[in-house]
Amino acid sequence: QVQLAESGGGSVQAGGSLRLSCAHSGDTFSRNCMGWFRQAPGKEREGVAHITADGTITYADSVQGRFTISQDKAKNIMSLQMNNLKPEDTAMYYCAADPYSVVCRPSRSPRSFNYWGQGTQVTVSS
Repeated sequence: QVQLAESGGGSVQAGGSLRLSCAHSGDTFSRNCMGWFRQAPGKEREGVAHITADGTITYADSVQGRFTISQDKAKNIMSLQMNNLKPEDTAMYYCAADPYSVVCRPSRSPRSFNYWGQGTQVTVSS
């Protein structure tokens, strides 16, 4: 079992920054692949940034160069630094984990992830 808890969401103006955190615990193997997803109203959940246990990182094209994912293994906290936020970044953001890490990138279907946090809302106004 894996437990995930997001924090750090909020409301900002376009061009601003937010830092999301995901505190995680539980079976280490089940966290081989971890990622951030987001879901805007009326849209499907999409991958944003992923990180493997060995530190391989991938980003969705829409956030490349603006978002940075990181992992503090000592504290078991995965973070997402979001800079130059745009209104289209508005969504509920979720962290997720799964043991399967061969394919660990934002294009991987969210339905394939076993463990999810409750989400944190990010709202960007223009």
